[in-house]
Amino acid sequence: MTDYGFYDEALAHLKVTLGRSDAKFRADQYEAIEALVRDRQRVLVVQRTGWGKSLVYFIATRMLRDRGAGPTLLISPLLSLMRNQIQMAENVGIRAATINSANTGSWGEVEAQLESDSVDLLLISPERMANDSFRQRMFSRLVDQIGLFVVDEVHCISDWGHDFRPDYRRIRQVRRYLPDHVPILGTTATANDRVIHDVQEQIGEDLFVLRGELKRESLRLQNITMPTQAARMAWLATHLKGMAGSGIVYCLTVRDTRNVAAWLQANGIDAEPYSADLDNEQRIELEQRLLRNEIKVLVATTALGMGFDKPDLGFVIHFQRPGSVIHYYQQIGRAGRALPEAHVVLLCGEEDETITDYFRESAFPPENHLDQVLEALESSDDGLTPGEIEQRVNLSHGGIERVLKRLATEDPAPIARRSNRWIRTEARYEHDRDRIDRITELRLAEQQEMRDYMECQSCLMAFLEAALGAKDPEPCGRCAPCLGGPILPETVSRELAAEAHQFLRKQSYLIEPRKRWAVPGVPEFGFTGTIASELRHEPGRSLSLWRDSGWGEMVYVGKFQRERFPQNLVRASARLIQEQWCPQPAPAWITGIPSLQRPELVSDFAIRLARELGIPYHPSLTKLHATAEQKTMQNSYQQLRNIAGSFAVSMMPMPGQVVLLVDDIVDSRWTFTVAAAELRQAGSGPVIPFALSTMLGS
Repeated sequence: MTDYGFYDEALAHLKVTLGRSDAKFRADQYEAIEALVRDRQRVLVVQRTGWGKSLVYFIATRMLRDRGAGPTLLISPLLSLMRNQIQMAENVGIRAATINSANTGSWGEVEAQLESDSVDLLLISPERMANDSFRQRMFSRLVDQIGLFVVDEVHCISDWGHDFRPDYRRIRQVRRYLPDHVPILGTTATANDRVIHDVQEQIGEDLFVLRGELKRESLRLQNITMPTQAARMAWLATHLKGMAGSGIVYCLTVRDTRNVAAWLQANGIDAEPYSADLDNEQRIELEQRLLRNEIKVLVATTALGMGFDKPDLGFVIHFQRPGSVIHYYQQIGRAGRALPEAHVVLLCGEEDETITDYFRESAFPPENHLDQVLEALESSDDGLTPGEIEQRVNLSHGGIERVLKRLATEDPAPIARRSNRWIRTEARYEHDRDRIDRITELRLAEQQEMRDYMECQSCLMAFLEAALGAKDPEPCGRCAPCLGGPILPETVSRELAAEAHQFLRKQSYLIEPRKRWAVPGVPEFGFTGTIASELRHEPGRSLSLWRDSGWGEMVYVGKFQRERFPQNLVRASARLIQEQWCPQPAPAWITGIPSLQRPELVSDFAIRLARELGIPYHPSLTKLHATAEQKTMQNSYQQLRNIAGSFAVSMMPMPGQVVLLVDDIVDSRWTFTVAAAELRQAGSGPVIPFALSTMLGS
C-alpha cells in the first residue's frame, strides 16, 4: 500500500533534483527508493543506460540523511564516473567527496569532513579497499556510520559479468562489516540471469530485484561484414560525414584507435583517439569536447564506457566485433538516449577472432605464474616489492600485477601488502580450476553468440533482448532485418579502400629511447642508474606493427615463412626514411643487429636497404654468445640481463658519423638500447634505430 506522505516527500526531491515542477518517477524508481529508505532492504536495479539509476541513490541519500542516517558509501569503478556523480550530487544539494588516486592531497580534508559529519556521499573505487591506510584509518571508523551502501556498475562484482574486476571481490568483505540495518543498492545497465544470480550470492540472497525494459526504441541496428581494415576505414570515411550529430567508433585495440582516428582526420572528419593510455586530463578534455559537439567522433577503446553520459549521441559504430552481447549492448546503450533516432552499426573484420581470443586467454593468470610468485614470496622473510619479484621470476610487470591482484582478492588471501612490500600469509591457496574452466567456457559461448548475432536475419534488437534474459521480445521494426534491407549502404569505393590500404602502409611508429637501466641494472657492464645521454640512441622508427594490415603481415611472412624480406619492404623502408621521417642529421652508414639463430636475415635486409639509400653498410656488431629470444623475457630486468654483454663492436668504419641501426622486430627496446651503448662507447656518432615491425602499441 502506497504511503502517500512518503511518496510526496520523494517526489518533491525528484522535482528539485531535475529542476522541473512536472517531474514524475519512471517505472521502478520510486519502488527502489521506498525499499531502501523505508524498508532498509537490499536492492538490485537493472535498468538501461539513461534510465536514472543515480537519481535513486541521490534521493535515497537525501531522505536517509534527513532521518538521521550517516553518509552513503558509493563504490564507483571509474574516475570519470566519479567526476560525473560528484557534479550531479552538487546540483541536487548533496555534499559529495571522493578519495581516489587522483586527489591524494585532499584526503586529510575529506577525513576531517567525515569526522564532522559534513559529507553526505563518499565515493571510492574498489581498489581503495586494498589500501591498508584507508582500511585502518578511515573505513574502520566509517563502517559503523554508513547510512547506505551503493555498488555502482555492480556487474563488475560477478565472474560472469563483462567487466569483471578482481577488486570488486573485496565488496563481499565490506558487506560483512556492515550492520544488518544498512540498506544496500547495486546498480547496472547490463546483467543477464547468470550475473544477477552471482550478485545475489555476493550481496545477499534476500535481494529485491527491479529489472526494466531492455528495448531501445531510438536505435537503428545494422550489421556489415567487411574483412579488411582498409574497407572498414573507407566505409567510415564515406558515411560518418552524413550522420547527424557526433558519436563514438569503438575499436578493440589502442593501435586501431590511433590509426582509424588519423585516417578520419586525413579525410576531413574531426576525430580523436581515446584510450586508457591517455592521461586523466586528456581524457577529461576529450570527453568534454564530445559532450559539447566540438568533435565529430571519438575513436575509443572500452575505456570510454561506463559513466559517459551524452543524451544526444547520434551514433555508435564498432570497427570490430566485441566478445560478448552484454558488452556490446552496454556500449551501444550510449547512443540515442534523448534522440528519436540513432545509428548503431557493427562492422565485422578478419582480425576480430584473434583479438577476442587473446582477451579471453589472458583473462586469468596461468597457474604457473601464480606458483612462481607465491614461491618467490615464500622464500623471502621480509616480503618483496613488485620490482624485486621481477628480478626473481620471468614475468612481465603487468603479469606480476595481475597475479598479485588475483591472489590478494582471494578469501582468505594467501598474500598481503605491507607498505610497498608483499608478504606470504598463512592462508592456504589452491587453484580453482573448475571456476576458471566454467568462465572460459562461458566466454567461448559468448563469442559464438556474437557470431550468431552477426549472422542474424531476424530482428537484431530482439536478439539482444533475448540474450540478456527478456522473455519473448517483440520485433523492433527499426533495424535492418526488420526493414528488409540495409539502412546504410554496405559497399565502399574500391579507390577509397585502396587509399586506406596505402594509408596503413604509410604509418610509422616511434621507437623512444630508454632513459634508465632496469633496476637494479647489470653493474658488471656499467649498466646501472640513468643511461648517460651520450650512450642513448636517438628516437627511431618502425615501418609497421606486427602482423597489421599495412606491412606487418609481410614482415611476418618474410621472417618465418620465406626467411628473407621481400624487396618491396626494402623500398617501403627507404621511402619512409627519405621522404616521411627524414631524420636529421641523416645517417651516414648502416649496420644491423647480429643474430646467431638467423645470421643472414637482418644483414641481408640491411645491405639492400643501404643500397637503396645510397650509403655504405658495415657489419660492425658481432654476437659474442647465444641468448634466449628477447620475446621469451617478460620484464625489463630479465630482458636487460639477457642481452647485456652479448654484443661487441668489431669495427668502427666511420667514427663520429651517424649510424642507422637496423633490426627486424622491436619489442622491449633493450636490444637497441644495449647495442647503441656499445656503438657509442666504441666511437660512433648518434645511433638511430630502425625496425621493420614493432610489437608495441597493441
